[in-house]
This record gives sequence, C-alpha cells and structure tokens, in this order.
Amino acid sequence: MKRTIIALGCTLLAGPALAQSAGEKTGVNSALGISPTTADFVKDVAISDMFEVESNKLAQAKGNAPEKAFASQMVTDHTKTSTELKGLVTSGKVKVELPTVLDSSHQSKLDKLKDKSGKDFSSDFDSMQVSAHKDAVSLFERYAKRGDNPDLKAWASKTLPALKHHLEMAQGLSKTK
Repeated sequence: MKRTIIALGCTLLAGPALAQSAGEKTGVNSALGISPTTADFVKDVAISDMFEVESNKLAQAKGNAPEKAFASQMVTDHTKTSTELKGLVTSGKVKVELPTVLDSSHQSKLDKLKDKSGKDFSSDFDSMQVSAHKDAVSLFERYAKRGDNPDLKAWASKTLPALKHHLEMAQGLSKTK
C-alpha cells in the first residue's frame, strides 16, 4: 500500500514537468499558442539548426540550382544562429544544456534525404524545408511573445524576421518547378 501511494505521489509530482516537454513534442503548445519552456526552446532550436545545416549540405550536393542557392544561404544563416545560441548558453545568460546530436525524428528525415536523388530528393527536401521553417517561425513567435528568459526572448525576436524570410524562400522552391 505504501509503495502504491509513493508511486502515485511521484507520478502526480512529475506530471507537470513532463507535460511541458510533451506539449512541445506533440505540437499541442503550438496549436494553443503556448510558449515553450526555455529548455524546450533551446533544445528545439539547436536540433532544428543542426538539421538545417546537415540537410542543406545535402542539397548543396544533390539539389537543383534554386535548391543549391537556397541551401547555401541556409547553411550560412543556421550556422550563425547556432553560434549565437551557443554564445547565450556559454555566457551563462541561458542556463540549459545544448543537445549535440539530432533527435530520432530529425535523423530519420536526414537519412531519408540521403537515400534520395533527382526529383525525389527535390520533392522531399522542399516539403521538409517548408515544414521545418513553419515550425521554427511558430516556435520563435511564441517564445518572443511569452518566453521567460529576457536575453533569449530578445534573441528570438531579433531572429524571427530572418526565419520568416527563410519560410518564404522555402515556399518559393516548390513554385519554381
């Protein structure tokens, strides 16, 4: 009986902490316009930047001319945002750990792209870029409005216009076909 009560108590205490991360992973927070936690925001941005750099390096090698031009810009811009985010964390202004590898979802997308070429590559790459940038714009908008770390919130606001431009560029890739 004591074990059951202890287990129930632990579950009730852990619920709110797990719900914050689960909401961001499932898109519930995005749908409701809820700001991610600082830890979730940093993790999602870092993974997104890693995915952008790696997927766009593939596009530089495998893509058509518009994709190669887009990819060059994305590698430059997302390397810059990664460096800025790392600077905020290493300065102590943001107290979270940065992930160093892609999560399974992004790794799976990258693996899928590695196996594609020609029109199949372009179709998958273009749709992944639109989706990734829609997600990024939503994430940055929500954190810029309601984030709880002032330095990170200011950085999100400053970075948001570039991400909106990236989304427009990604949407343009599909229209060039």
